[in-house]
Amino acid sequence: MKLGIIGGSGLYAMPGLTGGWREIETPWGRPSDAILDGRLEGLPVAFLPRHGRGHRLAPHELPARANIAALKMLGCTAVLAVGAVGSFREALPPGHFLLPDQLVDATRGRPSSFFGDGIVAHVSLAEPVARDLLDRVASAARAAGVPATSGGTYGCIEGPRFATRAESLARRTAGWDVVGMTALPEAHLAREAELAYALIAMVTDFDAWAESPVTTAAVVEVMAENRGRAQALVRATAAELAARPLPVPSAQGWERALDGAIITSRDCWPEATRQRLLPVAGRVLA
Repeated sequence: MKLGIIGGSGLYAMPGLTGGWREIETPWGRPSDAILDGRLEGLPVAFLPRHGRGHRLAPHELPARANIAALKMLGCTAVLAVGAVGSFREALPPGHFLLPDQLVDATRGRPSSFFGDGIVAHVSLAEPVARDLLDRVASAARAAGVPATSGGTYGCIEGPRFATRAESLARRTAGWDVVGMTALPEAHLAREAELAYALIAMVTDFDAWAESPVTTAAVVEVMAENRGRAQALVRATAAELAARPLPVPSAQGWERALDGAIITSRDCWPEATRQRLLPVAGRVLA
């Protein structure tokens, strides 16, 4: 297997990853940055800095379709994403990691599907995280001594601003465990591309429900402290996957997510749309 690694805020490089940077062009444009294609702990990997090296792209500016398509085009079969989050739970303090298994989409207007323009598909996202990949990450966290809680709900907001206190309290009451700005539509697109997806959420703050308001300076400080632990966890996950690749067929069937999902009659498919979709859905459209 080959693992795509999407580095979030504060994670723009991956020590120990040998390889070369590659510029990729997809039918949805260029991804956030060049992709470091190589090996980590013996596992073939492709590393993409989500916001670009130097953090040039805001959450609402991310070319999520190009990012996922580029990883698929490089032969990835799974994606491990890393992102900074605020916490709604005292048990998830700054410096702790959450490995969520559920997602809530509160973004607005982000392109969230590869399909459309004459070919319609509806994939199931009831279980948005690949449990076999999540289990490997949890095992790696234990091996690396990284404080991580497995299971929980990640809510994705539009950003780039932080929440008002009223918004934060409402989300805490609604059952969100953490809040971030990048996991969606990323996870949905990974499912459409038939890639396993899991997320490492690095807690940087307690969001606005707590008495102290969130500040960028405080978030950046904790991100710097989290960076080494995040890199250690990604390396440990790569080693875990090198020793125990994800089983195919998988229990959840993420590698066949498009089976029965396309409802447009084949004789109605526009050829230009079919050609554009081949890099991510060639298994069912070829």
